[in-house]
Amino acid sequence: MAARDQGNTDAYPAADLTGWSAAPFTAAGQTYDVYRKGEGPGVVLIPELPGLHPGVLALGNHLVDNGFTVAAPSLFGTPAAEPLRPGAVGVIVKACVTREFAAFATNADRPVAHYLRALARDLNATTPGKGVGVIGQCFTGGFALAAAVDESVLAPVLSQPSVPLPLTPRHRRDPGLSKEELDIVEKRAAEEGLCALGLRFSKDWMAPADRFTTLKARLGDAFEVIEIDSGKGNPHGFGTSAHSVLTQEVREVDGHPAYEARRRVVQFLTERLVS
Repeated sequence: MAARDQGNTDAYPAADLTGWSAAPFTAAGQTYDVYRKGEGPGVVLIPELPGLHPGVLALGNHLVDNGFTVAAPSLFGTPAAEPLRPGAVGVIVKACVTREFAAFATNADRPVAHYLRALARDLNATTPGKGVGVIGQCFTGGFALAAAVDESVLAPVLSQPSVPLPLTPRHRRDPGLSKEELDIVEKRAAEEGLCALGLRFSKDWMAPADRFTTLKARLGDAFEVIEIDSGKGNPHGFGTSAHSVLTQEVREVDGHPAYEARRRVVQFLTERLVS
């Protein structure tokens, strides 16, 4: 792991591709390179925009260090490239207009969800454990819950889910998956004990509170919410634009809210996949 200035507590964890293997995986008419590392129960780690940047890879390494096999599909961007770089805006724009992601659609059955469910099944077939986890972040946050339509997924984690882009009240309330998909997830929660974990900053307009309200109303206690205070004067100094709970906002200091949220994610995955 090549971390960004390990002695600097103002830096978020970062890593390169050391130790990761890559191979194409095709399903649902789509092909992406999938980066894989580790041993143990499987976790599909979906990147946030603009791709598998060093913060996402560091999160993957952290999961590997905690005993998981991580499969990270490169859905967009250049793996290991910095998130703030020339060309990043183009990656974001392209993702927003790509049919597979349907970034502006409400009540959408997104093609990428079918791909991720197939990847989850494949990972489950090649790893130990009772099933697999799926972590979505930002643009891909809601994709994790859509993946939980498949019975192989036992631990979906939605970190700052931002699709559909919250342009109108209807978009802000939309859960990020179709009614039919959410019906299946709700049934799994009631009959199989499926649980999901959601994370967001309190002032993050890109991951609106209304979206979590919708999911809480449907899933009840099966949807655990971690909301980190990013309001004015909050004790940890988060800006109102704080967004990336598990990557760029993490500081590896006990008691830091994003660090503790990441700790809870690992605990949640362990409870659901190992215990």
